[in-house]
Amino acid sequence: LHGIDLDRFRPMPGADLGLPRPVFLYVGRVSREKNLEAFLDLELPGSKVVCGGGPLLERLRRAHADVRWLGSVARDRLPAIYSAADAFVFPSRTETFGLAMLEALACGTPLAAYPVEGPIDVLGESDGGVLHEDLRTAALAALAVPRERARARALAFDRDRVARRFLSHLSPIAHGRRG
Repeated sequence: LHGIDLDRFRPMPGADLGLPRPVFLYVGRVSREKNLEAFLDLELPGSKVVCGGGPLLERLRRAHADVRWLGSVARDRLPAIYSAADAFVFPSRTETFGLAMLEALACGTPLAAYPVEGPIDVLGESDGGVLHEDLRTAALAALAVPRERARARALAFDRDRVARRFLSHLSPIAHGRRG
């Protein structure tokens, strides 16, 4: 069970990175399993932004000089960055659950991803983003998703609600002597 702090991760009207729009964002580790090159190689209008660090950072930064690389940022800056983006692109095909997807949705940023485990679990049957085998198609279509629909999907993952659900599944363990 995963939950998100909806008081911290919320839409921040007026947030702007000062880049040409639309802004396509990725937040997460810059490593092979994230399949980041699938995003970086897309031909998209506007700007691409990457937040995060990892073993592939320097190589990808050199290979994709057109991308705005923010590196690792303080957690308290993330809501403004998510809110300044027009779509959150999640290129991993192997992620079991990406918390960054929930953070983006909570800030009202629609999700674009492959229709695989992880993104399917996060989006469910909602219309808070777009899942498609063609990541470019998903990214462009996500631009049409109203920000309030993205935020609405995140409400299902409120950390207090998730914690209550988790606690409801617990049962006491009888303590007795064995011997």
